[in-house]
Order: sequence, then structure tokens, then C-alpha cells
Amino acid sequence: MIIATNSISRAVLPWFRVHIVVLNDPGRLISVHIMHTALVAGWSGVMLLYELIIVDPTDPVYNPIWRQGCYVIPFASRLGVVRSLYDWSLGIELSTNPYWTYETVSVAHILLSGFCILAAFWHWAYSDLDVFTASTSRRLLLDLNRIFGVHLELASLLCFGFGLAHLTGFFGPGMWTSDSFGIVGSIRFVKPAFSLIGLAPFCYGVIPSHHIVAGFFGICVGLWHVSSRPGPLLYKLLGMGNIEYVLSSSISSVFFAAFVTSALMWYGSAVCPQDLFGPSRYHWDNAYFSLDIEARVKSVQPKALGTSLKNAWNIVPDKLVLYDYIGSNPSKGALFRSGPMLKGDGVVQNWLGHANFSMGTLSLAVRRMPAFFETFPVILIDQTGTVRCDIAFRRQSGSTYSVEQTKVQLYFSGGILNGTEYSTPSLVKGYARKAQFGEIFTFDKKTSRLTDGVFRTSARGWYSFSHVTLAFLFFFGHLWHASRAVFGDVWTGVTIESQYSLEYGRNEKLGDDTTTTKTSAFL
Repeated sequence: MIIATNSISRAVLPWFRVHIVVLNDPGRLISVHIMHTALVAGWSGVMLLYELIIVDPTDPVYNPIWRQGCYVIPFASRLGVVRSLYDWSLGIELSTNPYWTYETVSVAHILLSGFCILAAFWHWAYSDLDVFTASTSRRLLLDLNRIFGVHLELASLLCFGFGLAHLTGFFGPGMWTSDSFGIVGSIRFVKPAFSLIGLAPFCYGVIPSHHIVAGFFGICVGLWHVSSRPGPLLYKLLGMGNIEYVLSSSISSVFFAAFVTSALMWYGSAVCPQDLFGPSRYHWDNAYFSLDIEARVKSVQPKALGTSLKNAWNIVPDKLVLYDYIGSNPSKGALFRSGPMLKGDGVVQNWLGHANFSMGTLSLAVRRMPAFFETFPVILIDQTGTVRCDIAFRRQSGSTYSVEQTKVQLYFSGGILNGTEYSTPSLVKGYARKAQFGEIFTFDKKTSRLTDGVFRTSARGWYSFSHVTLAFLFFFGHLWHASRAVFGDVWTGVTIESQYSLEYGRNEKLGDDTTTTKTSAFL
């Protein structure tokens, strides 16, 4: 990049110094920010449209959107958009408002992107507007204190309106809410909860109340920043006259938000429900769904004495069964295995049932594979954790704990094999290997031909990884710009001492430290 100077010679800038052209140009600074907004809005609109083309909404239970690799649809659904113009929806549809559909939201973002691009072009061409000039010097001026106040005011108005109108349903679709097991998720109008009780987990009322309170205080503080000026000491201390000071401070808020959202997504929270993003790895590590399924089965049997074990398992929700499968675990798929979860094992077709193993009168359970293991020994343990049976790595049936020697039997409860018993060692060992992965399913033969048997991660894993990466990038950018602003005299060489030696009139001979200074001459 070449910048013309007042003389005949021209200064050549490297590619990583192109931002200098917008450093002190308010109009073009606005232009590049509007263009960035256009790129984000355009990407989200086009990506949403692409996902709507490839998604299969026919089976939201066994083939949910998070197993199909959808990335933008879950975020749109979380904000209350759960309906398509092609007569399908997620969750329980509360209204048929034609404005809040996936297609209209996608088109709106694409149009917004186009208008933002035109606005960016206009501001780049007309960068020297009178509104950006100082009234005293008639020079282009960046009033960073007022710019901060304007941005805070606009962001607070958006925050306040989002909490008061959008989330509560006053003028909006509401938000996605669900239970702690991700079974009855749907959009609902959320009433604000201004109470300490709302600090409990899965209390959705604190979300609109937080936006209302934060927006209200932000509006007040923004008006104060627009209408008032800081004192000289505070102005110098916060570096309000240096755009790189302000840039480094603003980057810190961005990487902090990125770290927070990444943690909420990966570790799980009420705003990242399993219905839309799939379970987290800690659900599998802590046997969260497995323990709940067992509790549901045990709670049914005492109520009806005539209810057998196989009928008790039929009341378990199918969503819960799918969550209790290692193929739904986002940490089983490495980050460099591209494609949706379906590319690993295929589309789930049926649930075979819960595998119950027994050795005589002793009930056994297969030790499940940990999240970060690719292979794991097949061992069957009793209720005390004692190993009673295993499958040897080498092909030898004479092992003391082999299935052949211990005569382990298999019994299915629930699913399409409900009530089926197996005692053939080869069949028992085959289902024991599958039971390592949690609940056992069959997969669609047509789609299974396109799979490779290698697990993938869900959108939960991709979002966490990408935003942690961006957070570290912004963190290092914050350190870089902060060091440039704080230690500017070091990297430019313009120190206080050099300024003293070159200041006109300080020495009798300019730049000669040996000559008498005005101070020494005065003394």
C-alpha cells in the first residue's frame, strides 16, 4: 500500500499496516465497522439458508438438528425462531406468526448485509463530513469519550428492548426454554424474575430481568458519557486521547465475552439446552442421563405391581435414550474430523432396547467407554463394582472370566427387542461390545453406507473451539495494542530525554547536549 505525502516521494506501507488509513479518519472508521457488520450478517443469513436446504426435519427425536451438523439453526431457534414456511417446526409451536420463520430471518439478514455494504461504500466515499469536524479547529476529530457514550447508549437500548419486549413476548417470539434433561424444549414467553431466587440453575426468569436491569443502567451511563466530560487527570489516566488505548480496552471486553460464551456452551447451561445443541461431555462422564433413566424405571414399578421390567422401560422418553448414547457426546469426535455426527454412525432408525446382563441370579452391567478412549476393554461388573466377566483381547474361550465360562445371559427391556433373551456367547459378546456405547440403536442402511465409523463432534464442540480460539486471538491483540499504547516511547524511540534534547530553544545549539540549557543558564 502506498500513501502520498506532501513531497514527491511516497511512503510505502506493508500489508499489516493498512489500518493506518482509518486511524484518524472518523468517516472511514465507521465504514470499515459497517462492512464488518455486513459480513457477519451476510454469513449468518446465507449459512441459515444453506442449513435449511440440507436439514431433514422429519424425525426431530432420533435425527435432531444437532446430529445433522446444524450450526446457525440452533441459535436462531434459541431466540424464538422455530418455524419454517414449509410447515415444520421445532418443539411445541405456540403461534403461526409468518414474520418469525427461518426463511424470513435469513432473507432479512441478507438484505441487512446488502444495505450495510452500500452504507459502508457511502461512508468511505464521503468520509469528511461536517459532523466529524471540531467546531473550534474545523479539523476531523475523534471524540473518543463521546463515541464510547454513543455506543453504550445504542447497545443499552438494544439490551433493554431485547429483555423487555423480545424475551417476555410483549413484542417478540419469546425464547427457547427446556427442562434439565432436554425433553420438553420449546419457545415460551419468559416473565422477568427480580429476585435472589432466580439465581438458582434453570431459572429462565433472570435472563430477561438481567437484560432489563443492565440495559437501564447502560442507558443512564451512556447519557452521562455523552453529556459530560472527564477531568484532565482521569482523561490522561484512561488514555482517552489515544485511540490505541481505547482499542486495547475494547478488545478486552470482546475476548472476555468470548471466553464466557465458550464456557457456557462447553460445560452446559440453561441458555445452551440439549434440545438444540446436544448433550455436553459431562453428561456422559457423570452418567447424568443413565441415572435419570434408572430412576424413572424404578419409580414406575412400585406404583403398579403388575408392571414388568420390560413395560417400565417403555415409558422412558426416546430423547433421553438418544442422549444416553456415546455417539451424542461432543468430545468423542476430534476437532479435525469434518462433517456432522451422522457421518460417523448414520441416521438412528430404532432403539433395540436396554441390555440387561445376568450371571445366574447376579445382575451385571457393562463398563461404559470413557469419553477420550478410542478402545476400551469389555468388562461386566456387578452392583458392587466387582468384575465378573470380560471379553479377552486374544481369542481364547478358556479364560476364567469369559462369557462361555461364566454363562452370561442377555435380556432386552424396551425398544424393538423388548422381552428378547439371548444366551448364545457370540450374540452376548456382540451386544456387550455395543453396550459400551450406552444404549443400542440400529441405523438406516441407506445412510450408513456413507459413514466411516468415526465419531464426530456436534455444534457444541465446534462453537466452543472456535470461540476459545478467537478469544485467545483477541487476548493477544489486547496485549499487543496495550503494550504499544503504554510503551509507545520505547518502540518509537521518542522518549522524554530525546524530546528534551530536540526541543527548540532548550539548548543554545539544537540537539547538542554539551551546550548550556535554559535551565542551567538560569541557575
